[in-house]
Amino acid sequence: MEKEKKAYVDLEVWKEARALANNIYQATKLFPKEEIFGLVSQMRRCAVSIPSNIAEGCGRNHPKDSVQFFFIARGSIYELETQLYISFDQGYIDEITMKSNLQQLETTRKLLNGFIKYYQQLIK
Repeated sequence: MEKEKKAYVDLEVWKEARALANNIYQATKLFPKEEIFGLVSQMRRCAVSIPSNIAEGCGRNHPKDSVQFFFIARGSIYELETQLYISFDQGYIDEITMKSNLQQLETTRKLLNGFIKYYQQLIK
């Protein structure tokens, strides 16, 4: 009998990604109005993409398909990291907010990299 997969909502990587998304929403609430359809929208989409792609990957039947969605989530992490730096450079977030979000982003990245490695072993 095949081992039952853990529900994605119970996974630390998904929980951390979800918390990151919520923090990005909070951080972007005070951005200037002219950024609502620019950087705010882009950052929020990236942040939402991370837990969403983890969830979608977990819903796939084959580890190879799953890993592809996890790679998309990882790409969104890198994109969001750049957007945090740009937000800081523009003075939209302070150094504390930037460092806090970068730290959470790094934690999410490490968890996701471990999760990808686990799934890649299933492919072999």
